[in-house]
Amino acid sequence: MAATLRARFGASDGVAEPMALEAAAMLQSMAGHCSVRRFGDRAVGIALMRSLASVALCSPSKSDLQQADIVIIDDPAKRAALGALVPDNPWVAAAPAFAVFCGNHRRQRRLHALRGHPFVNDHLDAFFNAAVDAGIVLSAFIVAAEAVGLGTCPISAIRNRAADVAGLLGLPAHVFPVAGLCVGWPDGPGVLSPRLGLAATVHVDTHDDRGLDGQIAEYDARRNAAKPYGGRRRDDLFGATADYGWSEDKARQYAQPERRDWGAFVRGIGFRLD
Repeated sequence: MAATLRARFGASDGVAEPMALEAAAMLQSMAGHCSVRRFGDRAVGIALMRSLASVALCSPSKSDLQQADIVIIDDPAKRAALGALVPDNPWVAAAPAFAVFCGNHRRQRRLHALRGHPFVNDHLDAFFNAAVDAGIVLSAFIVAAEAVGLGTCPISAIRNRAADVAGLLGLPAHVFPVAGLCVGWPDGPGVLSPRLGLAATVHVDTHDDRGLDGQIAEYDARRNAAKPYGGRRRDDLFGATADYGWSEDKARQYAQPERRDWGAFVRGIGFRLD
């Protein structure tokens, strides 16, 4: 596992090797996670998707509120319609299986109506808790899927068309899409994506980013050596500079407007974000 962590983070200093063989196998699998966008023709049955969903929903939930839903897309026409909403992600329509992970604060509000208690926490935290629950369940689903040999690829781009996705899935007020997930049997091995060094992201006692600029430069070089970008974002806007890596790609990404209607969508389905 140390070798995999070095490939991922550039170093694995201070990381203990697991002692138990069972733990080592699980942690090695998680350390070697790769997103998969090329799938074989083998189907992923609805029963298997339901099983994985049930395991994922065993994840921790804020205060046992259980504010995550999974919508498995089994209708080919609905899959095609979802794929058409995000044409830059062709694997949405092509993957053997697809699911949408949602935050659900509708149930909590229904509890107040059923039990006759006032709902006095109608603010940003209500939305945030449901979003975090959905993210935890998404991550658990990915781990469960990989445990049985499946590959996955999360699709946050469905939030680019949140209102349309909600309409297609019949999502009611206070239920919102967080991410989609392509699921299938991998057609070949995935490619490990290097990550920022652990010094940038793991802190003990106190957050410390005094070395961040150097850590970003180190990561740019290491990532370009292991997994260089195959294309560049908008050279017509930002120039065809010779130096192009993770930092330039991400800065260019967020130098252009994205999802400006997301807040309006969230408010439109009933959330207050004070």
